[in-house]
Amino acid sequence: MDSNKSMDTAAGIFCALALILIWLITSVEVVAYGIPGYYEHEYRKYHVLDDAGIDMTMEDLLQVTDEMMAYLRGNREDLHVTTVIGGESREFFNEREIAHMEDVRALFLKGLLVRRIMAVLAVSLILFMALRRKKDTIYILARSFQAVSAVLAAIALALGVLISTDFTKYFTIFHQIFFDNDLWILDPATDLLINIVPEPFFVDTALYIGLIFAVALLGVLTASTVYCKRRKAFR
Repeated sequence: MDSNKSMDTAAGIFCALALILIWLITSVEVVAYGIPGYYEHEYRKYHVLDDAGIDMTMEDLLQVTDEMMAYLRGNREDLHVTTVIGGESREFFNEREIAHMEDVRALFLKGLLVRRIMAVLAVSLILFMALRRKKDTIYILARSFQAVSAVLAAIALALGVLISTDFTKYFTIFHQIFFDNDLWILDPATDLLINIVPEPFFVDTALYIGLIFAVALLGVLTASTVYCKRRKAFR
């Protein structure tokens, strides 16, 4: 393989990786913000107001959720959210929960930053390949995506099977990797947050993210395969 072809192959692979990372982060955002009624459905599914004994209306809980999600996205300055619980007006989140959600917000905003960086990288690499091989750019991208997605699909499948054997264990490992403190360890007796989003909520959320990501990946992979076959047939 000559140096020019190697350079194009490398550019295609890095571009495919950047696009896949963009889709993964976008899948997280879609589940967190783009599914109408998602939180109400999950709250009712797991009876969070009944089982946790939180004396508030679903309407008020959803309002608190809206404020929390706005905060995570950087659209609210703080998480001092006042609501009505047990007929009294009080703040929903305590200091420990607020401190943890500050860490979650930082992680989420870093993810959005990474997506922007990957978008710039992907566009730059596409332009780089287009200027060098105008006729072959789409083909290089399609072949690169096929190769990268095959490897990542195998890794994702293996991780999915592994995590499904003990979600609690790997959910804990996730927190230990991404957080440098123990603020994420909440007490159901004192912290309302852990009661409204119990572990099954995160299991569902992970499944939805994986499904949306897989559908997007499969769609592009199918398009890439069809394109490569047609190109080969007409050459």
